[in-house]
Amino acid sequence: MVVRLTDDEIEKLLRERKILPADFRQRLSLKAKRGHKERELDVIGESGSEFRILLRQSDANPLNFSVILAYRVPGSNQFFRLRRYNGSHEHTNRLEGVRMDDFHVHTATERYQDSGLREDAFASPSDRYADLPGALDCLLQDCGFEVPGRSQFEMF
Repeated sequence: MVVRLTDDEIEKLLRERKILPADFRQRLSLKAKRGHKERELDVIGESGSEFRILLRQSDANPLNFSVILAYRVPGSNQFFRLRRYNGSHEHTNRLEGVRMDDFHVHTATERYQDSGLREDAFASPSDRYADLPGALDCLLQDCGFEVPGRSQFEMF
């Protein structure tokens, strides 16, 4: 099943309020796999949308990591990557021919889907984080998450 979301649908999903469980940080504590550590957490949005936060980090290079927000396509087990906060490595936006070598944030776009590339292949450089915990905090701030024990005023 090929899934295509418009920019408006993507933005609506990013803005949808998502309430995290009180123990979310503990539940996102990385577990060892072959050559890397990973963890995931499913969260239900206020409108009933199903989301998954995925964390991955290389054992060999701690700056090689991804913090991903994915949306479960209704009626399937398929996930659509809405946002991806990556560590420091080379990435090129193929449609624009722009290359970056540092931390960057991938965003799903209609344009990249239409071109046949991965939905989240477009990225922008970021200096807002320098490690995986910082990238997770950015995802939580940017993508409609309500963090337990933190007032809305503390987030800004």
